[in-house]
Amino acid sequence: MDVLAEVLQVSGARGALGVRLEAGGTWGLWLDSFPGAALHVVSRGTMWLHVRGEKPLQVRAGDAVLVSPGTAHGIAGGADVTMGSCDREAAARAMGDGRALRLGSAPARTEVIVLHYEQDPEVRTPVLTSLTRPMHVTARENAQLGRTVELLAAELAQPQIGTTAAINSIVDLLLVQFVRAWLARHPQEQPGSWLGAMRDPVVRDALACVHARPEHPWTTETLAAATSVSRATLSRRFRSALGQTPGAYLTQWRIDLASVRLRDTDEPVESISGAVGYGSPHAFSRAFRRARGTAPGEYRTRLRTSADGTPGPTVGFAPGPAVDGAPGPTTG
Repeated sequence: MDVLAEVLQVSGARGALGVRLEAGGTWGLWLDSFPGAALHVVSRGTMWLHVRGEKPLQVRAGDAVLVSPGTAHGIAGGADVTMGSCDREAAARAMGDGRALRLGSAPARTEVIVLHYEQDPEVRTPVLTSLTRPMHVTARENAQLGRTVELLAAELAQPQIGTTAAINSIVDLLLVQFVRAWLARHPQEQPGSWLGAMRDPVVRDALACVHARPEHPWTTETLAAATSVSRATLSRRFRSALGQTPGAYLTQWRIDLASVRLRDTDEPVESISGAVGYGSPHAFSRAFRRARGTAPGEYRTRLRTSADGTPGPTVGFAPGPAVDGAPGPTTG
């Protein structure tokens, strides 16, 4: 069971191209919090990532860094540059005609591709939202990631027939490759996050069981048996990795699956309840109401009649204004 692929698919962690940056001289942007995770990929030169409370992080050509959703941060040409805010109109124009957003002064020595990843709001399993610190993968750590960056840069530099479809696929591939590289090279980081939990083989195997057969009547005992550990060991390591019990995680994932099916299909509630592991519609309705605050049928109606009921990826580059007291670069 490829747990990562399955969770990314259900959670809707799809990417969208934010903007391409070409910068030289003294430059930088302070990006206020915005929905979704931001993946900054440096295709040429060097960029510095600024996050409050942490040392500036140097990101070189071929490197990529993932910033958790809602994290205000800055990107700059140096470690001690005074940052300003993004010119939203210029960014929108650049995105509209496929050009890069120019920063600083000529000649451009750094090129950065900014990508956005948003998770489906109906899915509460925190694949990307629980990240506590930026995740950095260097070109030296993963040559495959570097080649994918080169492919994306080439598509952007010379658009042709099929480029939009190619870019969409490459953007999603980048996230998978990035996470794969990070898990392989940084096993001791990001404790308490969903991705960090993948480093514990016991928890990873238990998650694989849950995701392969969410409809199965799993208990902590049967999950422990399936992963060849004691009930106490599974409970302890699961809580340490994810901050919740195996039973709580199973319920959360079942409700996530049900929420997406209620929104996206016309399946009867009775069919959905059985498909996600509940023995009766009444038991499912009770669990769903506890998790979402409303009955399944009412939930479906609300999503389909609300203007906000159809989520989608962020397609715009949406940095906010500079924040008082924030470190930051000058755009001049």
